[in-house]
Amino acid sequence: MTLAKAYAATSATAPLGPYQFERRAVGQHDVQIEIAYCGICHSDLHQVRNEWGNSTYPMVPGHEIVGRVTAVGAHVKGFKVGDLAGVGCLVDSCRTCPSCQRQLEQFCEKGAAFSYNSTEMDRKTITQGGYSSSIVTDEAFTLKISPKLDLAAAAPLLCAGITTYSPLRHWKTKAGDKVGVVGLGGLGHMAVKLAAAMGAEVTMLSTSTSKEADARKLGAHHFGLTSDDATFKKLAGHFDLIIDTISAPHDYNKYLGLLRVEGSMVLLGVPPEPTPVAAFPLIMGRRSLSGSLIGGIAETQEMLDFCAEHNIVSDVEVIPVQQVNQAYERMLRNDVRYRFVLDMKTL
Repeated sequence: MTLAKAYAATSATAPLGPYQFERRAVGQHDVQIEIAYCGICHSDLHQVRNEWGNSTYPMVPGHEIVGRVTAVGAHVKGFKVGDLAGVGCLVDSCRTCPSCQRQLEQFCEKGAAFSYNSTEMDRKTITQGGYSSSIVTDEAFTLKISPKLDLAAAAPLLCAGITTYSPLRHWKTKAGDKVGVVGLGGLGHMAVKLAAAMGAEVTMLSTSTSKEADARKLGAHHFGLTSDDATFKKLAGHFDLIIDTISAPHDYNKYLGLLRVEGSMVLLGVPPEPTPVAAFPLIMGRRSLSGSLIGGIAETQEMLDFCAEHNIVSDVEVIPVQQVNQAYERMLRNDVRYRFVLDMKTL
């Protein structure tokens, strides 16, 4: 067992504060990582404040974890001490169900083990995340991080990166495709970068003209102001794929009208209330409305390798762990470009 330092939530209303707990001993197939940086995801805030109704305390959040390997088990073949490595949202799955056999561990039919506020596959041990000094994870769920990438800026790739990469790959985005990205935040800015690197013609769709300059710097070719109804007329039937990253209530039907025949719109954001969807925008063009959740381990490694090849990382603000509570409040005000990353050395 190893004593880990951390920042944890002790209740839905308490601020995060210093905490210590024991990580399991390194097993024969395990990799131990000294955590250098951990990204802050909006879902961390949801979980800490029990906004999804399934939180267990004390809780150490964090699923955008990068660092350096400090120990490996006797049967580990893919990692050695000193390697850069990462852990994302998943730390285990049953590995035998149809989803796992298809390398879709995120949809494990027995319930995947997530990095925190979850349980190991023994269904007894509570998982704790990356706002901590170290983590021990099975080699099969540990990811290789290229030294070409800025380590702090690579951390959000483990969630924001794969969450946007996976639908782009699943819907076979290729050079020349017209891709619309709704919302320019932690997810949206990664969707723009990745789609542009795949050769797509990217349009940022936002309610604010203040986002246009940033969107173009990130790789967007065009900008559509969605607070102007004229935009929906101008771009009607235009897109092959729309990546919708917005978690605030908005009208899906208006965006469905922007799809070409047989185009697809993919939901990544989770608005707080159900959104009505009319049949006609789907029927009149055989359009699809779908959702997507991170990616499997093989696809996440593919994404990391793609990012290393194309020099893609997140735009981040690195902060000491002692500022995590202020960062949560700033996230709620959209006061970050585009992802907070905790410097875990400040523990």
